[in-house]
Amino acid sequence: MRPSERLSRIPPYLFAELERKIAAKKAEGVDVISLGIGDPDRPTPALIVEAMQEAVTEAETHTYPSNRGRHDFRSALSDFYERRFDVQIDPETEVIPAIGAKEAIFNLNLAFLNPGDAALASDPGYPVYTAGPLLAGADAVVMPLLAELGFTPDLDAISAADRARAKLMYINYPNNPTGAVVPDGFFERVIEFAAANDILVVHDNAYSETTYDGYRAPSFLATPGAKEVGIEVFSLSKGYNMTGWRCAAVLGNAEAVETFWRLKTNIDSGLFEAVQLAGVAALSPDCDAEVASMNELYRIRRDLVCAALSEIGIEVRPPHGTIYVWAPIPAGFQSSAAYCEHVLDQAAVVISPGSAYGPSGEGWFRISLTTPDHRLREAVKRLAAL
Repeated sequence: MRPSERLSRIPPYLFAELERKIAAKKAEGVDVISLGIGDPDRPTPALIVEAMQEAVTEAETHTYPSNRGRHDFRSALSDFYERRFDVQIDPETEVIPAIGAKEAIFNLNLAFLNPGDAALASDPGYPVYTAGPLLAGADAVVMPLLAELGFTPDLDAISAADRARAKLMYINYPNNPTGAVVPDGFFERVIEFAAANDILVVHDNAYSETTYDGYRAPSFLATPGAKEVGIEVFSLSKGYNMTGWRCAAVLGNAEAVETFWRLKTNIDSGLFEAVQLAGVAALSPDCDAEVASMNELYRIRRDLVCAALSEIGIEVRPPHGTIYVWAPIPAGFQSSAAYCEHVLDQAAVVISPGSAYGPSGEGWFRISLTTPDHRLREAVKRLAAL
């Protein structure tokens, strides 16, 4: 059998390759510590689990859900956005549940891109920003994130030709993989750029609840004019330890939300209602203390990793957000991949090469903080011994 041509346009998914490498080492009997994948190691908070347990006993959750989502889930998202970001969201027209952020980001390409169109994608960035447009038959135009600009793109450097065919722009702050937080004024510049070029901004808001040192990440939608040109994908995966639950939403511009809904009615049957009810519990103020507790744990791990890297001569700025540390590779290595393979071979520690997140990630590597404390301490001890 022959796969489709569209599938041949994309490389193997990054995390699938990491899983393959880990499995091969383990099959050799090697004790591998993975710092590669950002999957929280702590369980989902009990109050969310209990809400789910109760919900699955209710017969009303066993039937097909509405693609528009339960009213109480949409209202919970609206209430959360007002409480957390001071953003007004109409629960009837400006929010639709999604089966995880990855699903939403990919399907937005199908909803808005035609062959010949393009999506502007943060580089380095979440691989779906570039793979999604290709699978939709369009193109991805990378926007290099520049360290000297706080890991934001130089919008003025985007060519007139690329501006003309771009229909989407993917941005993400706090940023994966760099850990950067949005600099003052950047969202305002994005809105001006999008309005001038008729581009829909998609802000991937996966890490707003995972922040440190008193920093509170804003919503893109809180910036004046954002709803006129953009939407936000909000995920409960990382901040609430719910990666496996696939619970997210698309919020913002009502016309874009409606277009996303029209696509989804032809692709899936909606988000399981019991998961939506668990999401209601997660978004309540009762869960705030759980989020704060996880952030303190990640802060301790961040400091441990940054101190260990400093000891071996790798200078890194501790991030104010996300569950990652982004660091330059040491001198003497030709590429990110070469350094990461060296670490895997010599220390049995998996770290992610920056180049896997796009060409502008070359020269960097990413460490995830989602590893149990004792294993993380062992990992940094191995790195220090290299």
